[in-house]
Amino acid sequence: MKVAIYCRLSVEDEEKFDTSESIKNQLLLLEDYSKNHNYTIYDYYIDENYSGLDRNRPAFNRLLTDAKNHQFTIILCKNQSRFTRDLEIAEKYLHGLFPLWGIRLIGVSDGVDTNLRSGKKLRQLNGLINEWYCEDLSENIRLVLKSKMEHGQFIGSFSCYGYLKQDHNLVIDPQTAPVVEQIFTWYLNGYSMQVIANKLTQLKILTPSIYKKSTNFKSPYTNPHWSVSTIKRILHDETYIGTLVQGKSTKLSYKCKKRIATPSTEWIRILNHHPPIIKEEVFFETQTQLKNRRRN
Repeated sequence: MKVAIYCRLSVEDEEKFDTSESIKNQLLLLEDYSKNHNYTIYDYYIDENYSGLDRNRPAFNRLLTDAKNHQFTIILCKNQSRFTRDLEIAEKYLHGLFPLWGIRLIGVSDGVDTNLRSGKKLRQLNGLINEWYCEDLSENIRLVLKSKMEHGQFIGSFSCYGYLKQDHNLVIDPQTAPVVEQIFTWYLNGYSMQVIANKLTQLKILTPSIYKKSTNFKSPYTNPHWSVSTIKRILHDETYIGTLVQGKSTKLSYKCKKRIATPSTEWIRILNHHPPIIKEEVFFETQTQLKNRRRN
């Protein structure tokens, strides 16, 4: 009888330092189970650093495709949560498509076996518990991040143009801070944002995205031309007067990666957090001119 072995490890599992959850230990458990039951292993499907709520896991989707094509008859996992923590996905496959495809899922450590009709309520309960776990984990992470922001820790993956990230703080980047100063100076001298963008491009000043990439940070944007939107973002950014502003967006839910903007009244501001690049009087005069020019 052919079996597929599926293993998954999330970032949260690694952070817990739980060796029992490691891919290596999952494989040992499942291979021993296969050997003891005289199963033939068809293939291994392994997803590392993927949440159990993620529906776009590469190995997981390959597993489902092969299951649909009847490449094996049994899927072995350490437990149901390794397969998925998404209640909707668990119900769709464990009690819907797998029986139609003639696929049996076995959770070695939690006793899940889709061939056992009497175990359906247990599998549904597992699904609820797994989803509650993800919901609680997401809420705990949100509260921890909020606390860090309120205590002045910079939690972004990278700093804004003009600064460097250093131990959850922002320090001035000597390479790019002068460019930020020049942008404010030009604007107060009457240059339009388009003219400023053109001048920086002509001077071959690296755009924020390309500069980021040059410092070994992965950036999907590689446009060598400065844009009006980039200039506008810099001119409006309170970070340059030493104010740390965070919490501008939030995830729709723990099951959705999409982020939505939060009202500015809910942003977390920490004044005098880091060394300023722009003097306050220069920044606020710039804001006044931005409003006046917009009216005209």
